[in-house]
Amino acid sequence: MAPAIVVMVVFFIIPVIYVIIVSALKWDGISAPSIVGFENFVKLLKNSTFQRSLTNNIIWAFAAGFIQVPLAMVMAIILSRKPKGWKFFRTVYFFPQVISGIALATLWRAIYNADHGMLNGLLDAIGLSHLATDWLGNKDTALPAVLIYWIFYIGYYMVIMMADITTIDTSYYEAATIDGASDFQQAIYITIPLIKKTSLLTCVTLASVMGLRQFEQVYMLTNGGPNHRTSTMVLYMYERLQSSSYGIASATAVILIIVGVIFIVCIRKIFEGRNEEAAALKKARRAAR
Repeated sequence: MAPAIVVMVVFFIIPVIYVIIVSALKWDGISAPSIVGFENFVKLLKNSTFQRSLTNNIIWAFAAGFIQVPLAMVMAIILSRKPKGWKFFRTVYFFPQVISGIALATLWRAIYNADHGMLNGLLDAIGLSHLATDWLGNKDTALPAVLIYWIFYIGYYMVIMMADITTIDTSYYEAATIDGASDFQQAIYITIPLIKKTSLLTCVTLASVMGLRQFEQVYMLTNGGPNHRTSTMVLYMYERLQSSSYGIASATAVILIIVGVIFIVCIRKIFEGRNEEAAALKKARRAAR
């Protein structure tokens, strides 16, 4: 394990420690740094743009973990039963994953274009031109517009769960079919419980972390606008780095790490649930007393 430990220390542990140290400094990268302690964190928590960025990141994480992943799970369950054309649909759903996020954001920027975009053109064609708007420029629609298109790219998580579903012993489904269980009941009582603590937990964790790390889609589509409505913590950190505010940027990174850890711990607690063995042992001890 030595090589892996060395790589972990050099490329993760040391950089994180460095970021934590810099977060306690006032430093522009040129002049001598001065220690300010928690002042950078206080400034951040009082800053309305950072508050908006933090809120948006939490929205992204929840949408990813509890909308995007369930959609991927539904498709994984359906396609794992190998209906007609399942290989084609598996490829179609996964295909966006091989395209650059920048390219996809550029495509959707054209679709959302207020003057010649496909979305407003479609609304006009079906007689709903009164609903047309500047999707990325309107403060009420900017965040949903950026968020919604990303949620439906479910192929990555769908493939992970499909691979896990194929390892489930088919005898469970055969017995359930003999007992008269429908496909829906088999999915609820067999498939989901058996993948809950493996691929489903993994996908929810990965999706939530990706939601917290959002940058390129927001940067390409809105650059945090309008009026910082779509700003994220990574974009806010990038802007602070551009202005040579390394202490503030590092403090943002530390808060992002803390929020990420909290999300991961909470997700694991939700999926692991109550430890049955520990509960049984505690019950036995109480009975013995």
